[in-house]
Formats: sequence, C-alpha cells, structure tokens
Amino acid sequence: MTTADLQALDHRHVWHPFTHMSQWLDDSPLVITHGEGVYLIDSDGKRYLDGISSLWCNVHGHQVKAIDDAIRNQLTRIAHTTQLGLANDQVAILSKKLVDIAPTGLEKVFFTSDGACATEVAFKLAVQYWWNTGKPEKTTFVGIAEAYHGDTTGAMSVGMTSAFHKPYMPLLFKVHYAQPALESIEQLLLKHHDTIAAICLEPLVMAAGGMIVHADGFTRGVRELADRYNVLVIADEVATGFGRTGKMFACDHDAVTPDLLCVGKGMTGGYLPLAATLATKRVFDAFLGAPHEGKTFFHGHTYTGNPLACAAAIASIDLMQANRLVDRVAENAPNLAKMLDRLRQLPYVGQIRQKGYMVGVDLLSDPKQNRPFDPKARVGARVCRLLRDRGIILRPLGDTIVIFPPLVIKTDDLQRIVDMLYEVISELGFVESVAEKTDDLIAGDF
Repeated sequence: MTTADLQALDHRHVWHPFTHMSQWLDDSPLVITHGEGVYLIDSDGKRYLDGISSLWCNVHGHQVKAIDDAIRNQLTRIAHTTQLGLANDQVAILSKKLVDIAPTGLEKVFFTSDGACATEVAFKLAVQYWWNTGKPEKTTFVGIAEAYHGDTTGAMSVGMTSAFHKPYMPLLFKVHYAQPALESIEQLLLKHHDTIAAICLEPLVMAAGGMIVHADGFTRGVRELADRYNVLVIADEVATGFGRTGKMFACDHDAVTPDLLCVGKGMTGGYLPLAATLATKRVFDAFLGAPHEGKTFFHGHTYTGNPLACAAAIASIDLMQANRLVDRVAENAPNLAKMLDRLRQLPYVGQIRQKGYMVGVDLLSDPKQNRPFDPKARVGARVCRLLRDRGIILRPLGDTIVIFPPLVIKTDDLQRIVDMLYEVISELGFVESVAEKTDDLIAGDF
C-alpha cells in the first residue's frame, strides 16, 4: 500500500492514545513500517532517530538479533499458555533473573502485561496484605502530587495528574497527596498512618510529571518513614527501571528495597508488552493459608506470563549484562550532561533535568521569571514537529522536551539529537505569533 493509502486507513479507523484527534485528522501522519538499530523508518523509506525509545521502552534498538532469535525459537515451541493452574519454563527462568537483579529481598514475581496493571496489582496486594494480617482499616495510600502511574482507575487514583484525569475524578478513590518532600509525607503519616496501606512513589525521577528529579536521599527517607509508621512502600519503576538512570533500578541509588516493585516498559527490550510486580517474602507469606481462610490473591490476566514476552525479556536481560549496558549508561551520562549545557545559552530554555538517559528540557517564554508559554501555543509540540522534519523523533510533556533514547545509543547520535534541538530552539522567533497558528501542529503533547 502507498503512504497515502496507509494514512487514509489510519484517519478512517485508528483512535490514537494521548492524541488531539481533531488535529491529527487534519495532519499527515508519519507511518512507521521498519526499525533498524536506534532508527525508525517510515513508509517512504526516510530514517528517524528514535529519541524516545518508542515511548520509553526500547533498550537495545530495533531488530536485535538475540531477541529476534529468542522469540522465533519460542514460537517453535508454544506462543501462550495460562499461568492459572499451570507453570511454564519461561516464566520460571525470567522470575529468577528478575529476583537476581532486583533490590535484595524481593523474592516473588507477579506478572502482568503493562505498567498500569503492575501498579494496580501493587495497590491490591498492599490493601490485602493488611487485611490478611488483621488490619483491614489500612486501605488508603500516600501518593506524590502530579505523579503518574498509569491510566487504569487505581493508577489514576494514586497518580492523579490533573492534565490527564479531570473527567474521571468521580471514579477515583481517596488518596492522601504529598509534595515530593519528606516533611510533607511525614505530616500525612502522623495523621493517618493507622489507615494508610502504602506510600507509592517513582524513585529518583517522576517521569511523566516532567522528568522531575527527587532530592538526594529522598527514596531512602521514604523507606525510613514507612518503617517508622508501619506502612508499605510501593516503588513504581516502570519508567526508571532496567538501566535508565545508570543503575539497574532507581532504588539502587539509595540502596532501598521497597515492599513492592513495579516494572515494565524496558523489561522485554521494548519488544512485547510485559510487566511485573515484585514482592518481598514478608508480603507473600501474608497470602498463605488454607483456601477457606480467604487469603488468596484473586487477580490475574489471560496473558499473564506470556511465554513469547518472557523469552524476549530473558534475552534482553542477558544482553544487558553481556554488554555491561547499565555501566555504559552511568559512564556516558556525564557526556550527555555536557552536551545539554549548550542549551542553557538559549533564550527560551528554563530548567534542564537529567538522570542517566532521562532528560527534561523546559521551554519558557521568560526563563528568568519562570514564565510559561500560553498553553494554546503548544510550543513543545511545535518544536517536536520541527525536529521530526530534521529526522529526530521526540515527544513533549507539554512544553517540556523529553530526551529518552535507547540505552545503546552512540555518542554521535546523542550529539545529533542535542544539536538539532539547539537549532530548532534557536529558531523560535515565531513564538510571539504561534498561538494563532496551532492547527498545523502535531497532535499530541505526551
């Protein structure tokens, strides 16, 4: 089919996530048909640097032989079998690999298909843990203001983001929201610890919140507060896990073991949907008992522990370890920081936040006064569209430009992303009138 045919089919039938569809239907969508290394290739054969890791999940690039071969080999055996009442070899092998690389003390693995489901599992496990141990009143959570944990109802409740979730607020359960500061969390625990099941946080970096980097020691402090006030800790590492911050998991920077750890995105190298919630033995043991005791965790999904996805994850973890990929991110992150420094010279650049290969660049109409652009101007979206014309795929969070490349990206390609971003921001002379020209922007700000 021609590019025009594919675009027409998309416009006729596809409803895109996090996309302003009215504008999408007036635009000509980029149709990706191939991938090679850190590049995406469109239906006309044009190549683009994948600067967002195909929405924060790609680790090794596209068309990676070791992962391709693992999936093909698994296809010769079985594509799917249920975990309800049956075990399978790929789930068992992957579980051991995850426990080996996770923070010490996490011993049990519950598989799901995506990050939001992994957090839902964690919320239900936390509440039922206290139910099973004789404290059924502990049913609420402490969440971090403007955090994001996904778009299912529980995930929205604990990670309520006003920009995304306003229409659904009547559906959400009560959560105590703290600022990302230990004092704010402790104030809530002082008042409500008897009814709080867990504190949920994104360790080190709040990703969809704008790549907000926590203060040093914040995760360690949360762990200590949770122990003091007898609540659990849920660490959402769907975005930060698998080497993204220069450690295998962000919790490792503070040598913290949460009670429940949620992982996803990069687990399969960005190949197939798979997520997991890891638990300590203490949590798991609270669910043991005779069937009539009602301690069983009644939760599951048809594709829980899908063998194809697990085979991809096993190959991805093996490849990360063989290539010392986490160490390489830690070693190269200072070089990326030096590249980003050049952007600070530009008139519309505010804060630049970075941890490992997670970067947020704020665009402001007046950085000295911390004055944002009119949201109607959608400057971040315009910048990303101009970058696309230069062969770079980035996607903004509002007017924060996110750089989130595959972990295998080479220095030259990182430099190219930053250089192209510098060029585009340097040309922002159109900003004064951009609010009148929003119809031609790309349809999506996340």
